[in-house]
Amino acid sequence: EKGLVAEHLPIRFHDPLPAFQAASPFGLIPAFADEDFTLSDSTAICHYLERKHPNPALLPDEAAALGRVIWLEEFLDTSLTPTILKLFRNLVLKPKVLNIPPDMAEVDAALLQLPALLDYLQAQINGPFLVGDSVSLADIAAACPFLNLKMAGHALDAERWPVLAAYIANLLARPAHMCITDKR
Repeated sequence: EKGLVAEHLPIRFHDPLPAFQAASPFGLIPAFADEDFTLSDSTAICHYLERKHPNPALLPDEAAALGRVIWLEEFLDTSLTPTILKLFRNLVLKPKVLNIPPDMAEVDAALLQLPALLDYLQAQINGPFLVGDSVSLADIAAACPFLNLKMAGHALDAERWPVLAAYIANLLARPAHMCITDKR
């Protein structure tokens, strides 16, 4: 969204790559390096980039809007994403990458939790973005879980969540989600 150029290295949790271990001492993704400065956690990375490259702003100046962005990013990061990751882990990573059977009880539990989370998120949308009239950190936090949901074979039901489906389609069609080049 800021037009920055970055190299994307696809890795797994706890990857043995020394640069990754230096940036993420607990083996979590994502990890980030900017010359000699390293950092992990998507929220921390986004806040760092916001300060270093303030335009276009991904955090609003107005207090209520800023609070709403922070809340929605937190909801997405701690409630929706972990639920969708249960699906992704069991329906994609385990059988296709790790060659182990999925935990279908965990899949079923996630599928029971998901509708209430999607209902809540849909109710928060009243324009092209989650907060205000431009993309924010909250919108960035929404992209990845919905890509994971799609890869897990669970497309968003556009009849049940039409506003959310339109929002996600528009969000994922933005150029920022199509500009990563993979290198290893």
